Amino acid sequence: MVPGAAGLLPELPAAKKLNRSKSFAVNLWLILSINSVTLGGLLFLLSAGFSLIFGLMRIPNLTHGSMFMLGAYLGTSLIAWGFSFWAAALAAGLGVALFGGIIERFVLRRLAGAELAQVLVTLGLSFMVADVCLMQWGGDPISVDTPNALRGASLLFGLAFPVYRLAIIVVATIVAVALWGVLDRTRLGAMIRAAVDDPAMARAVGIRVSYLFTIVFSFGAGLAGFAGVIGAPILSVYPGLDQDMLPLALVVVILGGTGSLLGSLVGSFVVGLLYNFGQAMFPELAYVILFLPMLVVLVIRPQGLFGRGFQ
Repeated sequence: MVPGAAGLLPELPAAKKLNRSKSFAVNLWLILSINSVTLGGLLFLLSAGFSLIFGLMRIPNLTHGSMFMLGAYLGTSLIAWGFSFWAAALAAGLGVALFGGIIERFVLRRLAGAELAQVLVTLGLSFMVADVCLMQWGGDPISVDTPNALRGASLLFGLAFPVYRLAIIVVATIVAVALWGVLDRTRLGAMIRAAVDDPAMARAVGIRVSYLFTIVFSFGAGLAGFAGVIGAPILSVYPGLDQDMLPLALVVVILGGTGSLLGSLVGSFVVGLLYNFGQAMFPELAYVILFLPMLVVLVIRPQGLFGRGFQ
């Protein structure tokens, strides 16, 4: 026997346990990171339109979480009727966009300038949408199958990750690039940015801000409805989904700044990281970890990290 070997033998199990614990910690961090980026992508789809609506209309649209849930429920029905997953997501998004346009045109526009009334109306509408969904689809959670082409796992950093979660990241990236192109490279985007920065001046130069309200409100609602469908295979669809998603969207907008696409993008991934790591590492303080940065930003920079403040 090699001299001193007997003294090493008892340490082997401990060394293996240490290596396993290190490997587990690394795997956990990687899994949480990918899940956080996935949630961030989903939150971006939800909050991008919300941020533009907030920036234009100067009110937090409290129906936005309901649009997410309504889109998810409509998507489940369309899939049950034989629509493909992506066709159902697009159709549900268009349906929710139409609903949002009706709300803006026939309800919110009649309350122009009455911010408190608009906030209360959107709050009431969110409860009404929740009740209609409960009446139509019942109170049991509904599971949505992952699209066939996106089932299974893919190796990333030596770990197997669900392909569908990676697909959500890709979809969010495509939407972000498309939105950036519209806002920065088109006349419509220039008018939206002008109305967000200074609506009075935008009206003075002939921009019909009321039409922009309808366009942006419909687009934001439709994007939220689309996000509800593609998030359904991960989150499922259930009563109260709107109340779970709306606070996260609010935190994203407050952190990133109203009317800022870049703020929505950065804020979404920050909130995704805070939410997932907070739930995993400090479950008792998960909401403290999530909302404390929002409070700090509100105190130090009320317009958000990338917002310009209200005029």
